[in-house]
Amino acid sequence: MKTKQLSVIVLGLIIGLNLQAQELLQPFYSISHKKTTYVTMEDGKEIEGNVKSLDRKKGLIEEVKIKTSEGKQKIDAAKIKYAYFPQSGWDKYAKAVDFMSDAQQWGKMDEFDNERLKDGYAYFELADVQVKKKERKLLMQLLNPGSCTRIKVYHDPFAGETASLGVAGIKVAGGDAKSYYVSKDGEVAYKLKKKDYAEMFEKLFGDCAEVKEKHGEKARWSDFVEAIFAYNQACANK
Repeated sequence: MKTKQLSVIVLGLIIGLNLQAQELLQPFYSISHKKTTYVTMEDGKEIEGNVKSLDRKKGLIEEVKIKTSEGKQKIDAAKIKYAYFPQSGWDKYAKAVDFMSDAQQWGKMDEFDNERLKDGYAYFELADVQVKKKERKLLMQLLNPGSCTRIKVYHDPFAGETASLGVAGIKVAGGDAKSYYVSKDGEVAYKLKKKDYAEMFEKLFGDCAEVKEKHGEKARWSDFVEAIFAYNQACANK
């Protein structure tokens, strides 16, 4: 009974926090091994099954070990076009509530499976990413599927965070990440750091008068998410 009561309290707290503003999805941290994972390969082949493990290197997924109706398989992450991974525990609460609290994030998303996202699935896609001086194809978690018409924001697995809020030792609301990977108009994604945001503002939003007028005079990292949503809505067709 106490566990259920705590769950209700935490869920209500998350909803209250997320109702204050549009939010990026919560980063992927833990996976459910009981719920179905959905993988679509670069060649169009679809694979469904229960993930046994995700092999990572420096925080990035390199191989997916999955059990399907045909047996166990090892999938090279670089050959995956996109995948929906089921969240476990509190990760699922955080992600599902993001969609419950902001209808704009899941109102018009023809290229995504809205029901899976609202059910707490994390969406990953293969993206061209600039890592230091090399361009690599990596399976990256998209954090703004509901508003990514021009600028996509990907989770940086190495990003530090500012203050976060915890309940009973459980992290329920992350602080602002100190960096993300961003891709504009399909270009190679690059790391955008908090310390470089003011300098990079013009590159990201310079062609959108609406965003420049509201956020350009004093570009603040705390307004980054709001600027992304505003840009992808106001200047989607420019």
